[in-house]
Amino acid sequence: MTTIAIIGAGPGLGAAVARRFGGEGFDVALIARTQERTSRLAADLAAEGITARGFAADVRDPKTLEAALDAATATLGPIEVLQYSPLPHQDFMRPVLETSAADLAGPIEFSVYGPVAAVQQVLPGMRAMGRGTILFVNGGSAVVPDRDRAGTSIAFAAESAYGHLLHDTLAAEGIHVAQLIIPGEIVPGHARKDPAVLADTLWRLHQDRHGFRSFADDLGS
Repeated sequence: MTTIAIIGAGPGLGAAVARRFGGEGFDVALIARTQERTSRLAADLAAEGITARGFAADVRDPKTLEAALDAATATLGPIEVLQYSPLPHQDFMRPVLETSAADLAGPIEFSVYGPVAAVQQVLPGMRAMGRGTILFVNGGSAVVPDRDRAGTSIAFAAESAYGHLLHDTLAAEGIHVAQLIIPGEIVPGHARKDPAVLADTLWRLHQDRHGFRSFADDLGS
């Protein structure tokens, strides 16, 4: 079986997606900034019978991200599914009139340079397999800019444009690119935004392969 690489893996959505795809036979590469965090989550998944390994990388440092994806491929096998879903930093979310050019460097590194580096790293392997799925997970400001969250609004819009371009370009090669918009917070127990429910949604996006953008819930919810 092939591998899903989850960038921004944590105990919420990342763990739920790991369980959903792992339950379908995928090996799981967990990528986050802290090796201890990913190794602990990998151990929890292993106890449930899922093959998982943790890798450390900072999405704002493309070299570490490329190295982590290379290590994941070498350890677990070809990456068929890439999920890019790290949580943005709170300091990216400043009012627009308080956001300088320098303040946008972090959000752009996070939401543009990171995804581009990750996609470029896994794309040759997907092309060699003749199939693949790339999943972008973003908040509602990717669709409706929020003047109090200027950094993420601007950077998510750029990430969305990149994803849409990939969707249109790679479909003919059997590589599906999709974006899931999650308005507001992920809420355990919520009918549509519980982590396990969102993991099911992402699984369906991987399986159904229709269209680019989907919504976990109504905007403003």
